[in-house]
Amino acid sequence: MFKAKIENARLWKNLLSAISTLIEEADFNTSEDGIKLRAMDPSHVAMVDFTLEKKAFDEYHCDKSVSIRINIDSMLRLLRRIKSNETLELAFNEDTKKMILTLKEKITKQFTIPTLNPTGEQVPTPKVTFNCKIKMAIGGLKEIMEDVQAVSDHVKLEAKENKLLVSASSELSSANIEVDKQSDILLDTEFKESAIATYNLNYLTEMVKAGSALSETATVEFSTNMPIKIEFEISQKGKLAYYLAPRIEVE
Repeated sequence: MFKAKIENARLWKNLLSAISTLIEEADFNTSEDGIKLRAMDPSHVAMVDFTLEKKAFDEYHCDKSVSIRINIDSMLRLLRRIKSNETLELAFNEDTKKMILTLKEKITKQFTIPTLNPTGEQVPTPKVTFNCKIKMAIGGLKEIMEDVQAVSDHVKLEAKENKLLVSASSELSSANIEVDKQSDILLDTEFKESAIATYNLNYLTEMVKAGSALSETATVEFSTNMPIKIEFEISQKGKLAYYLAPRIEVE
């Protein structure tokens, strides 16, 4: 049996919204330690890796590990009018294969939704060596992504000498942004060596936008022409991370 209660119902809604930027359906793997999810987007260009520990919940019970596949958009539709002071209870009935959502404040609302057959697919963590690790203020990172998105669909990131260089160009326009440790955007850096890579800006912008509802900081890791990882810490009780494959430019 799986049953959990979370006082801040909006946290669950924001997590689902963040996951839904890449996937419509997902296997939520519950265990006595918490909930995990790892899934690729349909194009296999990006991946989401999510963990919410048991201590993130006000009440949590899971007597055996179970995989619960949910249509995320369907659940979000039920939570669209959620209030900040509402609590959320989640319960999975193994006999009926249905998920029960109970919202409580001045009144109690209960919704029942069907679950889907779990795929059983095990998505491994990408085996990537990151040479650059940058902790950034989420507001500044979001603004940078939105600025360069006005120019191109792709963005080039270059890390060197404790600086992050962000650039984008099209036939008619270009944008170049330099961020160093003197700013209040770059909070910390760990560089083994310099790195440069190009990524799809639409994906990155959506990832950063989704993460901004969960955390005040983002940790960005990448190496030359390798996947990028963007991780958001959830109140020291979990994490949400995205991986995105690079765009390899053919000369």
